[in-house]
Amino acid sequence: MSRINTLFITIILIVGTQFKSFAQNHPSSFADLAEKLMPSVVNISTTTMVKTQTNPFPFQFPPGSPFEDMFKEFGTPQERPSAALGSGFIIDEKGIVVTNNHVIQDADGIIIRVGDKEIKAKVLGADPLSDIAVLQLETNEKFKPVKFGDSDKARIGDWVIAIGNPFGLGGTVTSGIISARNRSIGLSRYEDYIQTDASINQGNSGGPLFDMNGDVIGINTAILGRNGSIGIGFSIPSNSAKIVIDQLIEFGETKRGWLGVRIQDVTKEIAEVEKLDKPRGALVASVAENSPSAKAGVKSGDIILEFNGEKINQMKELPMIVARTEVGKRVEVKIWRDKKEIIKIVTLGRLETSEDFKVSEKVESPKEIEIKDLKVTVRQITKDDIKSRKLPNQTTGLVITKIANDSPLISSVEVNSIILEAQKKKIRDVNDLNQIVKQVLNSNQKTILLVIYNSQNQRRYIGVKLD
Repeated sequence: MSRINTLFITIILIVGTQFKSFAQNHPSSFADLAEKLMPSVVNISTTTMVKTQTNPFPFQFPPGSPFEDMFKEFGTPQERPSAALGSGFIIDEKGIVVTNNHVIQDADGIIIRVGDKEIKAKVLGADPLSDIAVLQLETNEKFKPVKFGDSDKARIGDWVIAIGNPFGLGGTVTSGIISARNRSIGLSRYEDYIQTDASINQGNSGGPLFDMNGDVIGINTAILGRNGSIGIGFSIPSNSAKIVIDQLIEFGETKRGWLGVRIQDVTKEIAEVEKLDKPRGALVASVAENSPSAKAGVKSGDIILEFNGEKINQMKELPMIVARTEVGKRVEVKIWRDKKEIIKIVTLGRLETSEDFKVSEKVESPKEIEIKDLKVTVRQITKDDIKSRKLPNQTTGLVITKIANDSPLISSVEVNSIILEAQKKKIRDVNDLNQIVKQVLNSNQKTILLVIYNSQNQRRYIGVKLD
């Protein structure tokens, strides 16, 4: 009996020691770390001039009225500043600041708040594909920089803290853990996000994600919740970001490697047909004419297994690996062809100057979709819309392209109006609007509240009764 008691006590001691070990890994406080890092995190405010047309009359003509265009010229065009907020961090004592491209895109003026000082900044370089921008503070003062850590060493479950300017509340510190790695959410061409449950909200964009050594391992970029943080935030890994940042500082632009192939996933069925041991690599769907791959003898139907010594487990890994490889470098590409491995030597071109890139960057006409319950046809707002109509950079919504004569909106809105909100919820795509309309139709009230920009870019609230 005494032996059983001794064994039981021993087990308790062992388990107790393990729990104590776990407890010691939990930070008792982030205060010292936050105090050290906060002077290097900045608040970014951008201004963009938005042009509006004022109505000189105390009434509005019905949409489509012949008097509408006749008297439109009597309106007085006015410009007003539209502000947006974001975050950033200092990486050089001379005042070089890193943030997201979407924070400063198309801004007419950039003001950065460092501590209690407001300083103008200029853009050194910006890259929409990775959503990264580098700014220079226009001052001779010296600043306290932070340094980048090795994001490849960050593990799921590691503690992290985010510092930023959510909702304009500067100097906000939140903590959490790394929830996942290698996330892709469809926001940009090159995605390998770190997912975290540290609270990230509007205004945190461009701010740093720190590890417990105080090193930047990520740039906070996106959240999954539309109305605020739900514990699913995404950060650009520092190792990927640093390559872009260094190029933007040195050249003012990016210089990405270019292979010149269009690729797709290797499915289980394709792997079986090609006698490949398992689904892996990137299947070459086509090869661009006169591209580095074409010159090296890469063919459609090849499966790229390795690039420059790095194994390609999934198709999405190849574009990121190629992009971060030096332009002009001769690389070894391992290919699966005719049920055996072969090697091709490819001299990389530059993506940004390739015909392949120029074609992919051409603006496609957004698809028009009918909202049957409203009897209107809409399309997604584009960057060209925002620029040509001088709207705030962060504007999201749907442009009305057609209105049926029996539409409940016929007397309230006009073609080219932009639906911004419905029932006080932001509209980002057609699904958002469809869901809200169906909810209203299933309710007793059956009245929908819309927020729009009319064709004169005036913001209006409209209440519409749905049948």
